Amino acid sequence: MNILSDISKEKAYLLSVRRHLHKNPELSLKEFATATYIEEQLDSFGIAHHRVGETGVLGIITGNLGRGKKILLRADIDALPIHEKTTSPYRSQTPNIMHACGHDVHTAALLGAAKVLQSQSDTFAGQVLLVFQAAEEFGHGSQFFLAANVTQGVDRAFGIHVSPEYPVGTIAMTQGADAASCDYFKITVKGKGAHISKTHKGIDALHIASLIVTELKILVKWLLDPLEVALIGVGKISSGTSYNIIAEDAVLEGTTRTFSYETQALLQQKITELANHIAVEHGGKATTAFETFTAPLINDDTAFDEVLQIADAIVGKENIVTDSNLITGFGSDDFAEYLKDIKGVYIHVGTSNDTNPDTQQSLHSSKFDIDEEALLIAASLHTEYALSFLKRKNPWIYSI
Repeated sequence: MNILSDISKEKAYLLSVRRHLHKNPELSLKEFATATYIEEQLDSFGIAHHRVGETGVLGIITGNLGRGKKILLRADIDALPIHEKTTSPYRSQTPNIMHACGHDVHTAALLGAAKVLQSQSDTFAGQVLLVFQAAEEFGHGSQFFLAANVTQGVDRAFGIHVSPEYPVGTIAMTQGADAASCDYFKITVKGKGAHISKTHKGIDALHIASLIVTELKILVKWLLDPLEVALIGVGKISSGTSYNIIAEDAVLEGTTRTFSYETQALLQQKITELANHIAVEHGGKATTAFETFTAPLINDDTAFDEVLQIADAIVGKENIVTDSNLITGFGSDDFAEYLKDIKGVYIHVGTSNDTNPDTQQSLHSSKFDIDEEALLIAASLHTEYALSFLKRKNPWIYSI
């Protein structure tokens, strides 16, 4: 690996930041101490910053060579409601809350990159926007930055996620679709209560809900082109008050995932129609509500090629996975929202090794951990891409 020498010098700093954050996790929209800690670090580097929403932080590094392009580097900062079961000395000190998705790593890597980029601000023009985003797990954290017009005039966006599916020293990145959209839906079914022995006097909302779940399982198969990939899943159903009462109400909660904006809208329409049809057919009524958490995450080809060169320089071609069949999945990330208006790319940095079984645990596992050498790779990617992009000649640069 060809780790940037300035990043290598910051290894102790990267480890201390990551371990501090890992020991002190906070849930989505409650990252108050985390945001304050990030601000303290930025202050120590002399980087201007301000809050976005209550717990998001935007840092701004301005190059000293004049006006130029803008690049947005993003890290998510929230944790998950999981009780940590590792035995590491830096394990979570907060019961039932844990950085089980690597957001502590993302934040530490971006802070390490920020420190180096600020120290090299005399070498480039333009701006680096450091987005420390709250509430990625909640699905709406990016909206605070979009509402604040942070993306206006930005030329590139870059994001990283750790991955235990790949060994440390490996980078996975794909052209086109990387992650799926995520829509939440709730279907409320209204029936009529009665004694379980008097079925003719009631309308069984639980039965209707069960039929809806069954039909949703096969909806994708007949609705879409066989080559198009989408998913409808129901994760929760609530209904009934007693074993001998026909359920008057039922509530289904689920999600749709797809890699197409058009399919995202089509699924909402067809789920609504299906629920209404089944409910009416059995004498009930169904109301469907949707909430879009994030769009499909689609990498830009130009940004992909730019980052591929940087990744090659850091880990070598033989350690880069680009096969979309191995990378693209139904997981989602609201980094996708930045890519609606900005050319950018989202990549995965391997974090597992053969000596520590916890590094091989999946994301969102109570035993999730990483090989911390991945911090150097992630920080180097942020740093090198920003410097490479901003140092390129362009007609907008002028001398101060």
